[in-house]
Amino acid sequence: MTNFPKKLSKKLATRKLENAFRVLPEASNLIDFSSNDYLGFSNAELIFSETQNILKERSIYSNGATGSRLISGNSLFYTEVEKEISTFHNSEEALVFNSGYDANLGFFSSVPQRGDIVLFDEYIHASIRDGIRLSTAKAFKFKHNDLKNLKEQLLKFSSEDNEVFVVTEAVFSMDGDSPNLVLLSDICEAYQAHLIVDEAHAVGVFGTNGEGLVQSLGLENKVFARIITFGKAFGCHGAAIIGASELVSYLVNFARSFIYTTGLPPHSLATIMSVYKQLKENNKQSLFRSNSEKLKNNIDYFKTTFKANKSACNLSLKYIESDSPIQCFIIQGNETVKLIAEKIKGKGYNVKPILSPTVPKGEERLRFCIHSFNSFNEISEVLSLFFAQYKN
Repeated sequence: MTNFPKKLSKKLATRKLENAFRVLPEASNLIDFSSNDYLGFSNAELIFSETQNILKERSIYSNGATGSRLISGNSLFYTEVEKEISTFHNSEEALVFNSGYDANLGFFSSVPQRGDIVLFDEYIHASIRDGIRLSTAKAFKFKHNDLKNLKEQLLKFSSEDNEVFVVTEAVFSMDGDSPNLVLLSDICEAYQAHLIVDEAHAVGVFGTNGEGLVQSLGLENKVFARIITFGKAFGCHGAAIIGASELVSYLVNFARSFIYTTGLPPHSLATIMSVYKQLKENNKQSLFRSNSEKLKNNIDYFKTTFKANKSACNLSLKYIESDSPIQCFIIQGNETVKLIAEKIKGKGYNVKPILSPTVPKGEERLRFCIHSFNSFNEISEVLSLFFAQYKN
């Protein structure tokens, strides 16, 4: 075997020195407070069975797409699923990508052009940042959820000679908070800027039918593009960009992460369709209605229990206010937050320490992801363990 490059070895050593070295975790039977499976759909037998039925009804028995969609990987089933997505989300069209990362990479590397401006929230997801880096447009960040700062940037960069794209998330993955999308969309409209909203952590969670924040607020026609991902609350895989028909045609022609990759296998598409079938079910006892109600109750219980414990312990702990399943506490220092997470894990509960450089130094945090399948007792216990370790 050849010698490993010295520069790469040095970077690994630095990462270890900063206590930020990543390793793949081993599979465990710990109580889940870390995954994105908010509704428990990834292990839902009903969705699994319905997925098989969808494939059998269409006599689909293939295991793969066989190629990129522009060569041999397209199918009538792909078109059917995309029609289902666009109809559900009140959009002209939808285009399925293999993952949320691929969708963001393809969109932001191809849509903003040379001379255009991209204004992005400073806490935007890494996949969006990577897509922007591949673009020929100029990009500038604005302060997190700070619409005053965004307006200052729009005043500075808006002109008749360029297009301006404003990028945010409906629910931020590292904080669980949300921007004021109503006011944000009004500002973008006033400055003729194109608003893009990543709904990865909002679909399945917000809205009467889990349609996401943009749609629940009636803002579909004010948003240039929405990125919908299926690996969070949907419990499966893949993503879609939804917007105007012309946007979808453009992405088919210029989004390299779409053009040059094998399509999703039919089973993945059938699982996506199965989940949408659950979201549309009006029966109060349906899987989505039942699990959605449990999730909301668990989020409320977590917040109420946390605030009661914090008051009783008289602790000055920075909590990021959120109505989403993502609940975070700022605990500075990689070593400190990792130690607390490991001690809680030792008691059978899996919570996630978020380290720098994923978040800025000094903004390290312990992230609790709440699910429909967590019990009140588990929530009380994990918070008790957290407070016991934090005080020590």
